[in-house]
Amino acid sequence: MKGIILAAGKGTRLYPITLPICKPLLPVYDKPLIYYPLSVLMNAGIRDVMIITPPNDTKPFENLLSDGSSLGMNICYKEQPVQRGIADAFILAEDFIGDDTCCLALGDNIFYGPGFRRKLRQAAEFAKDGAAIFGYYVSDPRPFGVVEFSSDGKALSIEEKPAKPKSNYIVPGLYFYDNQVVSIAKNVKPSARGELEITSVNNAYLAQGALRVIPLEDEFSWFDAGTADSLYEAAGQIKSAQRSGKMIGCLEEVALRNQWINIEDISNIADGMAKTNYGHYLSTIIDDM
Repeated sequence: MKGIILAAGKGTRLYPITLPICKPLLPVYDKPLIYYPLSVLMNAGIRDVMIITPPNDTKPFENLLSDGSSLGMNICYKEQPVQRGIADAFILAEDFIGDDTCCLALGDNIFYGPGFRRKLRQAAEFAKDGAAIFGYYVSDPRPFGVVEFSSDGKALSIEEKPAKPKSNYIVPGLYFYDNQVVSIAKNVKPSARGELEITSVNNAYLAQGALRVIPLEDEFSWFDAGTADSLYEAAGQIKSAQRSGKMIGCLEEVALRNQWINIEDISNIADGMAKTNYGHYLSTIIDDM
């Protein structure tokens, strides 16, 4: 399975913060925002990742993550010349996806919660023959894309910002698809706002009866970190959650768990961050082995 992170948004809701820096590179507590969706892909077992960036903005991502080899991964980059919507990511990544299945993560979405690794692997299995999305429970789903699904996880309907929602589950920015997603995306007609909508892709799978929904329980956390308030809230929540001693979004820890790197690799990285919370945490991983 191939992974795609769509990190090409201009971040206009965060101006002037994002005028000099791309939104997924902003800090969220003790690490860059993009660490969170990248760690999600890694927990799903995905080693090959393409990061889609704004025009002329690839270099900072390369400075941060390079080619991924320090994590035992293969990371490449592609610019999105014009913002044409989320579904455009599959067209841009057509050659990268090849004959494989794929997962798309939005570069400003943060997920964490118990059992998430298992749910990600389940979604990857569903994507071998169809598609899988997640359902996140909210008390007022009207401002979001709302998914209705049966007790066995089969999607029944998806509506964008409905006045009368059919469920309390919304669709966050993480999607798993089989290989036909590229051809589906190519046939999506632009919406009224001129974008290739991800909802159109999901509805194509829904029409086939091939869209599965994996619900995220109450103790799960999700943030669309696209505003100053949501960035602040996410940072506070992550700080509180990490008081347990477990770091959220630590790339090296996930890579070690996946057996993509070893303790010596982590030790070398920790040495270069010895005076930081992140480096200290890497050292505790070594001490616990």
